[in-house]
Amino acid sequence: MSSVDVVNEINHIASKINKFILENVSGEPTGLYQSSLHYIKTGGKRLRPFMAVKSSELFGGTLELSLPAASAVELIHNFTLVHDDIMDNDNLRHNVTTVHRQYGIPLAILSGDVLFSKAFHMISHLGKKAGLSELVLVKMIELLSSSCIEVCEGQSMDIQMAKESEFSSQDYYISMIEKKTAALFRVSCELGTLSSPNFTQQDLKNMSGFGEKIGISFQLVDDLIGIYGDSNVTGKFVGNDIREGKKTLPILMALERLDSGDKVLLQKVFGKTNAADLEIKQVVDKIAKLNIDKEIRDIANAYTQDAFDHLQSYERSQARKSLENSAKYIVERSL
Repeated sequence: MSSVDVVNEINHIASKINKFILENVSGEPTGLYQSSLHYIKTGGKRLRPFMAVKSSELFGGTLELSLPAASAVELIHNFTLVHDDIMDNDNLRHNVTTVHRQYGIPLAILSGDVLFSKAFHMISHLGKKAGLSELVLVKMIELLSSSCIEVCEGQSMDIQMAKESEFSSQDYYISMIEKKTAALFRVSCELGTLSSPNFTQQDLKNMSGFGEKIGISFQLVDDLIGIYGDSNVTGKFVGNDIREGKKTLPILMALERLDSGDKVLLQKVFGKTNAADLEIKQVVDKIAKLNIDKEIRDIANAYTQDAFDHLQSYERSQARKSLENSAKYIVERSL
């Protein structure tokens, strides 16, 4: 399957997820729901719900069975985006005005709260309508709520890292993204598996491990794009993570490997929101010469291979191929 085929398949599932969410997330006052659906209506790859749908299909499930859980995970993801953008004071997300800039901070906070609440309502109410048993729905709610707690813990770790003068170790960084990012990929695969009729507890464990490793790969590449990303694609200036003072693995590696003069240059602009574009570009050019790009992708590929190991006991069905191809896409992507 080519990268074009993978993207087409992801886009197909995304359209189904979008339609399901727009049909089931509405109410009054209108402004609250307009702001809540701001990111849903402006695009997005929907990778997490894609993982949920394909995990369900791996064990005999269908799109109809997995839609409530897959959409619930996407609502939780959007909830985190809305609140993260407030905390980071970002103006744009992928060339779209952030919710709090478009609608104001109070409504943005409420929008995130609505998305969070609707996610659990979607599982409990629409999951039951789809035919899932109460025992399965209770397990879904347990796993989703646990993952939400982990996301908050990971975000708190990230905030603490930003406050500290020293950079944390690579191990601490990985433990942070395991919570902040990988938890939602993990629960996507768990909920998808639970949405199928033929899973075992070992299947649930395997898909949990698969999702977690893919989530780590995703964040490693995302942080790489935060330095090297094309601003025409990402909607953010190249090197934006440097200006925002985000302590990511690529920046940690750069600090360890730049010569003393270039390290001073990086430290001068790191976390300085008023740093000149030319200064940031100079630092990005210096980092580019260190070949950190390849090294980060190699680490991400190693986590992806660990993820594939969790699928080894399953036949090479279309669902398994889709999971593996989407994982490769995550590591190779430029956005």
